Amino acid sequence: MEMPFEQLKSMVVFSQVIEQGTLSGAAKHMGLSRAVVSYHIKKLEAHLKIKLLNRSTRTISLTEAGRAYYQHCRVIAEQASAANQKIENLKHDPTGLLKITCPVNIGLQIIVPALNEFRALYPKIELDVMFTDEVVDIMKEGIDLAIRGASLPDSGLQATKLSTLKTCLCGSPRYFEKYGLPKKPTELHKHQWVLYKLSSDHLELTKGTRSYSIELKGTIKTNNAAAKTAFVEGGHGLAQIPIYDAKPKIQRGTLISVLDDYTLKDINVYGVFPPGNAESKKLRLLIDYLKGYFSKL
Repeated sequence: MEMPFEQLKSMVVFSQVIEQGTLSGAAKHMGLSRAVVSYHIKKLEAHLKIKLLNRSTRTISLTEAGRAYYQHCRVIAEQASAANQKIENLKHDPTGLLKITCPVNIGLQIIVPALNEFRALYPKIELDVMFTDEVVDIMKEGIDLAIRGASLPDSGLQATKLSTLKTCLCGSPRYFEKYGLPKKPTELHKHQWVLYKLSSDHLELTKGTRSYSIELKGTIKTNNAAAKTAFVEGGHGLAQIPIYDAKPKIQRGTLISVLDDYTLKDINVYGVFPPGNAESKKLRLLIDYLKGYFSKL
């Protein structure tokens, strides 16, 4: 069956709504008005004769049909973006310096491998990468892109969401031999924690309609995520750890995940940049590449 061109456009708009999280975010990202974005979603639902989104005044969520349909829309949008990118690269090879800052652990485990591949594709782009878990003043330091695990503060900066990282609750076999495995969230207050100074001192867990907020207490604190994980492996307490970091250690047997049937708060990863850099071709290429790289993890 031949697909109308207008429907293809609506599918791309739909995928952007999901990736940006809101109709307004998609409108801003695509340079459209919110009304136009809303029109495409309504027209798509009318054409398909099925509801794709649950909408309230503040939030949107995918229906079961919407989740299935989004996977196909995402592929179409990615292929169109990749085609455009290849044409742009044929016109002119991007050159120049990109200064990047990112947290140490995610930097070494994800960003560096991604940059290795990116640099192979664009060898004329120079990279200056700063690793720190502290929030850097990117305007003052002349940073082109900051990778951050928090939403954009009230500032003159711009941000784009790169990925959402799932987390799990972990401890070491040595620790659990001494203190036992927690069977329910209410037992967690009895345990020791390795504290990460740049995050909340409360752990939020949910299961169905039940939610729990656990105050974290421990005798070890650090401002480095890699050090936090190492202290947990050393048997000094529990911690919430991103799955990309925890999974290989669980497979090696140095960590054990617990309460896996409870949902922990995800980590949203953002690319933050000065507004004047929004039209930089090399920056756009890097951001798009990082989004694609994260999606394959």
